[in-house]
Amino acid sequence: MEKYDIAIIGTGPAGISAAITAKLRNKNILLLGNGRFSDKIEKAQKIYNYPGFPEVSGPELGEAYASHLKAMEIEVTEDKVNAVYAMGESFAIQGTGNNYEADSVILATGVHHGKTYPGEQEFLGRGVSYCATCDAPLYKGKRAAIVGFSPKEEKEAEFMAETAEEVLYFPMYKEDVALSGDIKVIREKPVAVEGKEKVKRFVTDKNTYEVDGVFFLRESVAPSQLVPGLSMEGSYVQVDRSMETSIEGCFACGDMTGLPFQYVKSAGEGNVAALSAVSYLDGKNKTK
Repeated sequence: MEKYDIAIIGTGPAGISAAITAKLRNKNILLLGNGRFSDKIEKAQKIYNYPGFPEVSGPELGEAYASHLKAMEIEVTEDKVNAVYAMGESFAIQGTGNNYEADSVILATGVHHGKTYPGEQEFLGRGVSYCATCDAPLYKGKRAAIVGFSPKEEKEAEFMAETAEEVLYFPMYKEDVALSGDIKVIREKPVAVEGKEKVKRFVTDKNTYEVDGVFFLRESVAPSQLVPGLSMEGSYVQVDRSMETSIEGCFACGDMTGLPFQYVKSAGEGNVAALSAVSYLDGKNKTK
């Protein structure tokens, strides 16, 4: 497995800015996220306060980002990150499609809008997970509940069904569900996850199901769940002026650090986070 100097998670203005700055400082970087960049960029009609662009639309800004990354030979690795673990000297990054390792991490995942359910955080790692393809081997002969927040999560349910004895799928969207007959589709709203040492039950607004695990497949994972041990200020990641979090070697930038939710603010923080990560790595190298 290749080890990177800096892993940057998120392809909004903050993540793009961090990647550019880190690459200019000759660091071996991994940029993880959506190749089409963030939804916030795609949906923006007009932006009036971005330097050099007096009146630019989100798609136009996205095209400029793509050109800049291409010119600097920075590739976007399209993978959804489910967990980041501080391992002492480095970070282990668990993606849906692969696993990665880096000496430092910059979080730029934007604002997380999804709520957690009672028991979800309590049983994280003890029956609650955010990646069915990652943990499917653990559910051979077992019963799993999967809560999908978009149709694209159906692929993970199909993958789980190849291993688990039974899969219960709870779609949180209105579109028709296209799954094999081996998967039971249940249109009920999640209420709670229950158990003792591990998950035992999944409670909805209509029934209670005996299960061995519950998978919440959202578009994004809340920062506190993404990185265990991360200090928060309400729903935002706590950072200092250098964009460093409570975990050494882990930095955060953009909307996830709080107001104002501005493209230019996010890009500026991405630049600072990258410079701080570079300084952190240079300091580590000097002590070796």
